[in-house]
Amino acid sequence: MTSRLPGFYRRPLNERQQVLADTIALTTADRDALASDVPLEPAQADRMIENAIGVFSLPYGIAVNFLVNGRDYLVPMVTEEPSIVAAASHAARLTRDSGGIEADADRSLMTGQIHVVDLPDAEAAAARIRHAAPRLVGTARGLQPRMVARGCGAREVTAAALPDGTLLVHLLVDVGDAMGANAVNTLVEAIAPDVAAVTGGTVNIRIVSNLADRRLARASTAVPEALLHTRERAGGEVACRIARASDLATHSPHRATTHNKGIMNGIDSMAVATGQDWRAVESGAHAYAARSGAYQPLATWQHTDGHLLGHIELPLAVGTVGARITGNPRAGLSLKLLRIDSARELATVMAAVGLAQNLAALRALADEGIQRGHMALHRRSSALPQPATTHEHRT
Repeated sequence: MTSRLPGFYRRPLNERQQVLADTIALTTADRDALASDVPLEPAQADRMIENAIGVFSLPYGIAVNFLVNGRDYLVPMVTEEPSIVAAASHAARLTRDSGGIEADADRSLMTGQIHVVDLPDAEAAAARIRHAAPRLVGTARGLQPRMVARGCGAREVTAAALPDGTLLVHLLVDVGDAMGANAVNTLVEAIAPDVAAVTGGTVNIRIVSNLADRRLARASTAVPEALLHTRERAGGEVACRIARASDLATHSPHRATTHNKGIMNGIDSMAVATGQDWRAVESGAHAYAARSGAYQPLATWQHTDGHLLGHIELPLAVGTVGARITGNPRAGLSLKLLRIDSARELATVMAAVGLAQNLAALRALADEGIQRGHMALHRRSSALPQPATTHEHRT
């Protein structure tokens, strides 16, 4: 399979669906789901959330050209914003022509927090928790034997006294291919009474942390400056301007916020398409960007030795199993289109998409500005209320 589909955007919608079905070898049921006007039945929506009144649709697209770790990926994206899919596909083509994107991801380690209050001596309570940690881990592992059988489950317990005299206990859990929030919440709630007994305090809250800083994904690429040329600027000048824009994001939180928003354009679109908790992904990414005390860019670029070097690192708590995915037919179809069956692989591709999205935005900024291409596509979408021919929409 190849993700290089020349002229894909020029084809009418039904032909794109056919090309995709042939490329991935979709079943008849998959093709029907792809072409369906009602991808999520109201009855399914009613089971997924409370007070459902219907189904809200967003455009479902495919970003092409992605080559990650030497493997081709067709990337499903769900977004209402014009230019995101086109920009990702264009940047992926640039990286593809220079060997693609290299990416990796950590094991799926998530942190659960137990906050203990009403302690006469928090430091002493922390010491007791550290002494009891092996037993607490064993208790947690015993609560989810199927997870442990898959090589996952609770890994460690740590404790730290806080300045206000309270205690924070962390339970680290390998959640495997799940997003993990439900599994971690179940465990911290289950061991909380034992934590209270060990410390002699009162448990205040127990909840997963969405700052998945033990579950990081990274991606990097090296694009020859010659590939970055535009009609108005040589590739070396474009690469230099991109690097300077990247540096600006390290000095200005106002710029870093927009810089990171562009990254999340791609990651969120992919997260929605694959049924992830995209709000958790967002909150974790922005918290990680501020971990030094100053809000920083998640991706950085350097211009050196005739190449533009890009790197991104961020937490990505994503999964390929669970009710959130199985309950939404399009989410399962998206994973099939990606040919992904592990959470770590999904995280690597998401990181690569974020890096490509950032490259596309910075290249546009370094050249003609964001508005020319973005507004051309925006005008195309703004024409939707008035009936238009297929040909008019394509042009």
